[in-house]
Amino acid sequence: MPEKKKNAEGKIVVSNRKAYHLYSIEDKIEAGIVLQGSEVKSLREGNADISDAYVVIENGEAFLHQAHIAEYKNSGYLNHNPKRVRKLLLHRHEIRRLRVKLDQRGYTLICLSIYFKKGKAKLLLGLARGKRKFMRKREIQERDMKRALRRERGAF
Repeated sequence: MPEKKKNAEGKIVVSNRKAYHLYSIEDKIEAGIVLQGSEVKSLREGNADISDAYVVIENGEAFLHQAHIAEYKNSGYLNHNPKRVRKLLLHRHEIRRLRVKLDQRGYTLICLSIYFKKGKAKLLLGLARGKRKFMRKREIQERDMKRALRRERGAF
C-alpha cells in the first residue's frame, strides 16, 4: 500500500485538489470533527470524498455537509450513513469570526483536506471566494506561459 502524503501535522487522508482551481482561498482554519467509530476506521483506509463538501454555521455551531465517508466494510449492521451531516469542533470566537465573513457576499467555507493529527481526525477548512471563469482561464494561460519559458531556457 503506498504511503500517504504528510503535511506538518500528520497523515493526509483525503484532499480537495479541485478547490484551489475553483476558489481563491483567503484563510485556512483547522477544525476537529465528530465521527462515529466506523467512520474513523473508514477514514484510516482512505475511503472519503470531500470534493463537494462545505460548512454551514447554524445556531452558533458549525456543520459539515455533503462529505462522503464510505461505509466501513467490516462493521456489520452498525454502519453509518455516508452522507450524514457532521458537527465540527471550533472555538466560539472562531465561529463568530467565520460567521461575520460568511455574511459578506461571495464567501463560502469549504473543506480542503482531512488528516490525522496525534490520532485525532482533523479538517482543514478554507474561507474561499469563488473564481469567475475568466479568472480561471487567465490563471491557466499564465501557468502555460511560465512552463513554455522554462522549456526555452532548458530548466524543467
